[in-house]
Parts: sequence; C-alpha cells; structure tokens
Amino acid sequence: MSYKILAINPGSTSTKIAYYENENKVFSQSIDHDHKELEKFEKITDQFELRKNLVLDVVRENNVNIDDLSAVVARGGLIVPLKAGGYVVTEDMKDRIINGPVIPHASNLGALIADAIAKPLEIPAYIYDAVSSDEMDDHAKITGLPEIKKESLCHVLNSKAMARKAAKELGKKYNECNFIVAHLGGGISISAHRKGKICDLIADDCGTFSPERAGSIPLVQMVDLCYSGQYTNKEMQKKIRGNGGLKALLNTSDAREVEKMINNGDKNAEKIYHAMAYQIAKSIGQLSVVFKEKIDGIVLTGGVAYSEMLTNWIKEYVSFLAPVYIFKGENELESLAFGALRILKEEEEAILYKNER
Repeated sequence: MSYKILAINPGSTSTKIAYYENENKVFSQSIDHDHKELEKFEKITDQFELRKNLVLDVVRENNVNIDDLSAVVARGGLIVPLKAGGYVVTEDMKDRIINGPVIPHASNLGALIADAIAKPLEIPAYIYDAVSSDEMDDHAKITGLPEIKKESLCHVLNSKAMARKAAKELGKKYNECNFIVAHLGGGISISAHRKGKICDLIADDCGTFSPERAGSIPLVQMVDLCYSGQYTNKEMQKKIRGNGGLKALLNTSDAREVEKMINNGDKNAEKIYHAMAYQIAKSIGQLSVVFKEKIDGIVLTGGVAYSEMLTNWIKEYVSFLAPVYIFKGENELESLAFGALRILKEEEEAILYKNER
C-alpha cells in the first residue's frame, strides 16, 4: 500500500516541509521567515495562520494533491509530560499549546498546523519524538539542589532516527542495541540509548560548549558573573544560548569558517575547535558508564558532523569504546515521515494526548 505523508518542522526563523510516498522523498523545501515579519506577532502561536498558509502554498506549488494525503506529521514541541514516539494531535494537545502551560517555542506550532491540514481531510495528524520526550531514569534527574531537577531535553527526533539507522547497519533492531548519540548542531546534546530508550543525556547547557552555546560553566564564576551588575537576566540567557561557544570565542558560529581559520594557520582557532572535540568526547565517555554492558555504537550526527576535522578528532578519543558511525546533517523531516509511516503500517501505536495540568 502506498502511504503519502506531509512532514512539517517549524523552527524559529524557518518552516521546513517534505512530502514522502512511503520511504521515498518526493520533495522538500525550507520556507524562510523574515524576522521583522515574525516580530509583529505578540505570541508565537499568533504565527499559526501565516505559517499554515505558506505550507499550503508550497504544497500546491509542487503539484501535490492534498486530498491524496494519508497523514500529516509535525515536529513535537515543548509540551510536557510526553513519552518518545508518536502522538495523535488531539483537542487537549491544541488547548495545552494555545493556553499553556507550555515553554514558548516555534516547534509548538507543528501540531496546530498538522491538525489544521489533516482535519478537513479526515486523516490523522501526528507529532513524533518531541523535544521534551522523557524516558530518563529517575536517578539521572537528581541534582545537588532540591530546587533544580535535570530535565529531559535533547535532539530526540534526529538522535533516535540515527540510532535506528545504526541498528539497521548492524542487522539489529533499535530496541536490541545500546548507542551513544551526539547531535552536533548550533547546540550539542548527547544521549544514551539503552535498548530503545534514552535513559540519560547531557543537554546543550550541561556539557560541551558548541557553536552557539556556552555549555557547562564553573558555577561559582557563573554566579559571580550573574550578580556582577554588568548583565540583565535576558543578556545572561543570551550569553548561555545564542552568543556562547564558538561565537563568543571566535566571533563565528559557522564550523566551516573555523576550519578556514585553522587552515590559514590560526593556532588559537585550532586550540578552541580541538577543545570542543575534546569536550564532546569527554561527554560521550561520561555516558558510556550508564549501560553497565557493551556499547554497540557511537553515532555522530547533525550539521556539524560534516566537519571531518572535528569528527576525526572525536574518533581519536572514543573509538576504543565502540564503533563510530557518522550520519551527517539534520534528518528531521525524514525522521518525522518514517515515524508516521511506522504508525500507519501498525508497526507502532500512536498515543492519544490527554492534557494534564
């Protein structure tokens, strides 16, 4: 049977869409949004109509008959609590996104857009492997302060999809394997996948610095900086996420630019870039102990995985632990489509979301 799936991935400044027939991609396209246009909206959810209409325009431009769709699937946002896997978009889910409580993020629009397209067609709308999916062991969430609990926030969608890809290369199923997956993007998250579940992780603010994140910082110095009077809360948040990492240290968040600097003899750039590789490897080593048994593979993925200089350095540190698989790029649209396909084929069962305030 032929299943036709529309996948939607809303981001802060773009909405990416793709159309699949079973596992075959027919087209994909990124819609870039002018930040000045988005700034006109008071709330992120106010962008819904604009983004939905742009998605439908792209579908029509690519000569897709929307009536032929089997399902619409979107990136899951920051709704909690969620498990990993697929969820049917319900009225409860939409109410939670629109009325809260929910962490504001463009990804939350995915469910609303998917439902708006699917509902008139009387086909299912799904979200899949949301950012806030939580499979972590309870003891992995404990910190040294009762006021602070470690949250399950990482690049779940692409990390799980690439772990499944590695399992397939091994001739095994995802839930038979143990993997450590490092998603290398503007932010870097590293996750431990034990027999099909993310049992622990190092989030983008808890480990290595990255192209745009400061990563883990010595806490006493961080507290002093927060109370120095030099920065507002908003400015400190931006130093941690957005203006940290390579951007703060080398004035660029583009790994390609950093490699050019190194190739042109910039020793400081080489030292900093190598330090990032070292910290990624150290985080991988930190998570290696959670399995108490053999690790089947270490997966390096995300946009920065295109950097052979960086991945070669990481491999030098961690290849003794397990084979290293490199799957370059962010494969989120494919991951969404394949997740929906598994649900349609009844290889997985989608969960009905119920609001728990």
